[in-house]
Amino acid sequence: MKLSPANPLRVRARVRQRVTGLLGAGACLLAALPAAAQTPPPPVLSTAEFQACLARLQGTSDFRGIDPAIYAQHTRGLEPDATVLPLLNRQPEFTMPVWDYMAVLVDAERVADGRAAYRQWLPTLRQIEQRYGVEPAMVMGVWGVESNFGQIMGGRPLVQSLSTLSCFGRRQAYFRTEFANVLRILQGGHVPAEKLTGSWAGAFGQTQFMPSTFLRTAVDFDGDGRRDIVSSVPDALASTANFLRKAGYRTGEPWGYEVKLPGGFDTSQAGRRNKRALEHWQAQGVRLVDGSPLPATLSQAGLLLPAGANGPAFLVGKNFDTLYSYNASENYALAIAQLSTLVAGEKTQTGFVTPWPTDDPGLSRAENRELQTLLLARGHDIGAPDGLIGEKTRAAIRTEQGRLGMRANGRAGQQLLSALRRDGTAMQR
Repeated sequence: MKLSPANPLRVRARVRQRVTGLLGAGACLLAALPAAAQTPPPPVLSTAEFQACLARLQGTSDFRGIDPAIYAQHTRGLEPDATVLPLLNRQPEFTMPVWDYMAVLVDAERVADGRAAYRQWLPTLRQIEQRYGVEPAMVMGVWGVESNFGQIMGGRPLVQSLSTLSCFGRRQAYFRTEFANVLRILQGGHVPAEKLTGSWAGAFGQTQFMPSTFLRTAVDFDGDGRRDIVSSVPDALASTANFLRKAGYRTGEPWGYEVKLPGGFDTSQAGRRNKRALEHWQAQGVRLVDGSPLPATLSQAGLLLPAGANGPAFLVGKNFDTLYSYNASENYALAIAQLSTLVAGEKTQTGFVTPWPTDDPGLSRAENRELQTLLLARGHDIGAPDGLIGEKTRAAIRTEQGRLGMRANGRAGQQLLSALRRDGTAMQR
């Protein structure tokens, strides 16, 4: 998402907002994404300056209505967390190839986990659909991308992260609002302090809401008197459906579909916002990817080309836009859309029919673990293979790329994995 005052859901590094957990998932799922850039070291922050800032903030309008005792309880002796500041300038949705992004977020493991969770929670999802008009599959897509169905929600204390970002770095005004809203959540007793943890940017819960989004759209669906999107799956999923409904979700419409463009197609017509009637695209020779006519299931659609004219093409409608409003990244919205389609279906292939225009596709989490295992076998001290491409793994990748005569960019891709497999086989002979 983009972080804008009119739509302050959550943050990603430009600073873009997002309600969910990939960083949003920053502390969460996007830790698995193979970004090549190295995170700079955190700055040295003054605790005295931090405490002086907190003392000033308490008297500002953002914190009006917050009990002084609540403020003191949660800020007394608080230390700043300098490690959140470098993350302001890293946002995988906008800095990495779409094929890397999709390979990790929509892989066979996540689809299998999603199908199991879908079966488990389908009765609740049906009740949510009756109340908010959002199909179960779409809610599942958000849940899967944001926290891997509640498995990875981030462990940074929100009060510490947001208070630090309120006093240091860029976008302090935005983060001060979110910091104040965290204190309002604590004051309201919705989520206990020890469970109010999440991403570096302040997103939390099963579907990674920013505090302001929580106060605006979270609901008590399980009827216990609290809006608990951390421990209550029904509350989290219903809150997500409520957010999508408020964003303009259209019941019964698909998010879109993969299409095939005719030869010589004028791609200047492309763009998610450049919505046209289906008849327009049909007249231009656009067909479903299997060659069949476009179904009359979207009132209007825009043409999305996430990797340019030579990659997969999609016609996307209003419901794709509601996903985009959750986190202002078309790659993010596409990941949710594809995951929702796969979770509710029986298709085993996780990719699209049209391949990505690259000779070095990205790796799934299982392939990342295999890559890490091969790096460990070569003596690199990177810790246990967990599928998360961190700084140690990237440093080891750069070393091996240099040894193999490849460009040493720290990126985990299919070419490197294949080269290490071959190298390992040769070493065993």
